[in-house]
Amino acid sequence: MSTAIRVNPDVVVIGGGPAGSTVSTLIAQRGHQVELFERERFPRFHIGESLIPETYWVLERLNMLPKMQQSHFVKKYSVQFVSSSGRNSEPFYFWDNKPHACSQTWQVVRSEFDQMMLDNARQHGVHAHEGVRVHEVLFEGNRAVGVSIRQADGSFQEVRARVVVDASGQNGLLMNRLQLRVWDPTLNKGAIWTYWEGAYRDSGRDEGATLVIQTGNKNGWFWYIPLPDDVVSVGVVGPFDYLFKGRGGYPQTYDEEVQGCPGVKERVNKARRVTGHFATKDYSYRSTRVSGDGWVLVGDAFGFLDPLYSSGVLLALKSGEMAADAIVEGLSAGDTSAAQLGKWGPAFNEGVNRMRRLVCEYYDGFSFGNMVRRYPELRGTLTDLLIGDLFTDRVDKVWQPLESLYPPGKPPIPTWEAGTPAHLSNGKTNEMVIPEGRTP
Repeated sequence: MSTAIRVNPDVVVIGGGPAGSTVSTLIAQRGHQVELFERERFPRFHIGESLIPETYWVLERLNMLPKMQQSHFVKKYSVQFVSSSGRNSEPFYFWDNKPHACSQTWQVVRSEFDQMMLDNARQHGVHAHEGVRVHEVLFEGNRAVGVSIRQADGSFQEVRARVVVDASGQNGLLMNRLQLRVWDPTLNKGAIWTYWEGAYRDSGRDEGATLVIQTGNKNGWFWYIPLPDDVVSVGVVGPFDYLFKGRGGYPQTYDEEVQGCPGVKERVNKARRVTGHFATKDYSYRSTRVSGDGWVLVGDAFGFLDPLYSSGVLLALKSGEMAADAIVEGLSAGDTSAAQLGKWGPAFNEGVNRMRRLVCEYYDGFSFGNMVRRYPELRGTLTDLLIGDLFTDRVDKVWQPLESLYPPGKPPIPTWEAGTPAHLSNGKTNEMVIPEGRTP
């Protein structure tokens, strides 16, 4: 869909993924003019199919819930952990912990979900342009004042705005320009994945469960996500050096990990692989800043966290929502300073840090089963963390009991805040590789 570009809107949004669609929709709902520029044309392939329950509340504000409820996406009611030997834990059922409609979520096909989100933004008045690349963000002094766009015919055009939102994903347009990216010093991981048809699926309310399956050597884990049309997304995550150095190509490494993991091998032994192999490297990072005068970062353009607990889309939607509220408030008050546009940053970072700690604990040997057996009264709070209820200190009561299960002398997981880019950011970008087959 093509719409004439307004050259002086209130807000320019760079990127049409879930974060960009969210922030633009919520701003447009309040009557402000929004121009969104997406360099690709939708639908386009993207990883990150599993939604966790707390996405419900943002989807509700976006008026997306009826569309999700009418979709063919697989309904998800729980998450389950599988040990290196193939032993299944008791499922963490969301409804049992919070009997509300929000406790049923979805496993989505991202190409379809992202298209739905972008179409929804248009229905709320956003001027969304596909196939238009933002060449650069325009600054006057330290203040962002708009963007220069390059259109399909190669011509350039300036679009001025009171606020520029960078939702450009892992490319991180402003993050790279301003050298703000900091790689997580602990979560130096990578992933290789593919898609299977006819793989094993549970039945009943377990059919759509996300499985987190420990690898046979306990050096990583597999995600196992049932999708529509009898397709399952299955990916292995492990330390970067282990997965990508001194081994064969992606297909060989992936097959070796499947063969060594009983929980996956048994589930795909009668299945047929229907795509090539995909890989991403070095994917936990954060920006040292969330905003500046006239600009703000959301979604993966601000940071990305290891996908162990499927938090990616939630963090995209939540950052988009929180940024939109700050932008709308700032536009009304005539204040588009860094402090106003980024006032949500500390609270958002606290939530990310809670999820990051749970991720690090898992890699460090934490067992949900052992925790629940020792502290059954905390099962609900652990489930709260798994559903994405991250932005409240109420859930912090799990950490001290969790530490009581540590072996003698083991220190707590260190917190991590993005430091100065000078000593940590090295200019790397995530690499997406599609060496064979077709995209789903």
